[in-house]
Amino acid sequence: MPRKDLHEKPFDEGTITKLEIFENYAREWLPVFIMGGYKELWIFDFFAGTGYDKNGIAGSSIRILQQIKNQINNILQKETKINVCFNEFDNNKYPLLKESCQQFLSDNPELESAKVDIVYYNEDFANIFPERLTTIKKYPSLVYLDQSGMKFMADKYISEFENIKTTDFLYFISSSYEWRYGDTDAFKSILKIDIERAKQNPYKYIHKSILEQLREQYKKLSLYPFTIKKGANVYGIIFGATHPRAVDKFLKTAWDKNEINGEANFDIDDDSSKKQLSLFESKKLTKIESFKQSLRQEILDRKIKNNKDAFYYTQKQGHIPSHSKEEISKMKEGKLIDYEGKSPLITYEQVCQKKRIVEFNLKK
Repeated sequence: MPRKDLHEKPFDEGTITKLEIFENYAREWLPVFIMGGYKELWIFDFFAGTGYDKNGIAGSSIRILQQIKNQINNILQKETKINVCFNEFDNNKYPLLKESCQQFLSDNPELESAKVDIVYYNEDFANIFPERLTTIKKYPSLVYLDQSGMKFMADKYISEFENIKTTDFLYFISSSYEWRYGDTDAFKSILKIDIERAKQNPYKYIHKSILEQLREQYKKLSLYPFTIKKGANVYGIIFGATHPRAVDKFLKTAWDKNEINGEANFDIDDDSSKKQLSLFESKKLTKIESFKQSLRQEILDRKIKNNKDAFYYTQKQGHIPSHSKEEISKMKEGKLIDYEGKSPLITYEQVCQKKRIVEFNLKK
């Protein structure tokens, strides 16, 4: 592992959170397509950095290679070709990126035996993205856009992903910049966001507020936020995909990272304080409690009639199947509803792959 002074400072806690989410999603994404029989996959890291930080902590490129290494047996078994594109525009960082990755390959020769192909670029994202778009559209692709700032969070880039069914992307943006400069012409030309509307919510919600407006503009995409607080600044990841399997994997990744809210590296809704009972006011609901209450009411109102309805409602609300399973099982135990079998079968595998439908019948 290189021990050079690759960065002026080591990765901070927020950056490590971002990198862990990037890595954990790659861990979920790779086996889905490898074991699904796809013969060629692509991973694009368009802002790849140097490979390691000052203290030797792995950056996104090395974490991607590590997850590919973890899938070597499956790759060889399925004879899947894995292509990786690493781009770094900074002329000082680019040679360090190549050195870090080539050293990793040298230390892990099994990647060469699996014919993992890495291509390196030293280009401006605005130039390389259009060039690689044909490949992204042709093959199942995982795309990382880890920019510094908001420059490349533009409509012309996001819109390209709307009609691609086998591409997932994770966009990292400096959302607090939008809060500060969103009313300037420069920022308005990048992203069509009503900043005054976004500012109706507290500052800590700026990343989520941006995403909510993007959802209105890009209805074909399933978009989800993960807010990252770094000191006084608010950053965040925007995940996007068109396939429910991808959403299922990302929400699992996000809730594994924060089991309180699944959408931030801190207690964004102050849920911890809601667990304390007050003598003077009714108990406030946590995010999970509020979801379960809404799910229950949707079932009682017959807006959700079966496990398929419940699965997609759960995804839309940004929750994981275990949350809905807990509440629906509780409703059955309380004799509010009935259904065949012991489990309501609210999983991607049961709903989308096996297409098993479990009807929820109201008890009189």
